[in-house]
Amino acid sequence: MRTDNRNIKNTVVSIYFILIVFGLLLATVFKSLEFVDSTFFIFMGLFVVLVLFHSIAGYFEYDSDGAKIVILNKGLILTEYINYRENKIEFSRNQLIGYKINDYILYKSLVVLIKTYEGKQVKGCFNVTLLKRKKMKYVKQSLKKTLKENIKRKQG
Repeated sequence: MRTDNRNIKNTVVSIYFILIVFGLLLATVFKSLEFVDSTFFIFMGLFVVLVLFHSIAGYFEYDSDGAKIVILNKGLILTEYINYRENKIEFSRNQLIGYKINDYILYKSLVVLIKTYEGKQVKGCFNVTLLKRKKMKYVKQSLKKTLKENIKRKQG
């Protein structure tokens, strides 16, 4: 099964644009009213909101077709030019030990636990905040199925 959230990119770009325009609009309004101190606080507040939104907005791709499972996270803006914030893990199906989905108020993450061929356990954490609920359900089903296969293989 293969799924991603690439259709959300236009929405994220629109929100960035709206935040920047809103910041400029508030700055000009407060500048004309001569609130010198409040302009700084407006910019700082919008900067914090922009940074929070930037940390939440990410591209997620899950591919379990074939013998390996590939999970990829990367940024949405400027990814064609600068490969930043990329987090990729590729492992064979029998290496999966477990997974967990953490649902915080503004942030969702998928934590995958993998056993390497050397016997070490490795955690991979991926941002799934902008993944639709239906697609998240498919990812859960795929991981659950893989875990069941691994348990049967170990028992039999």
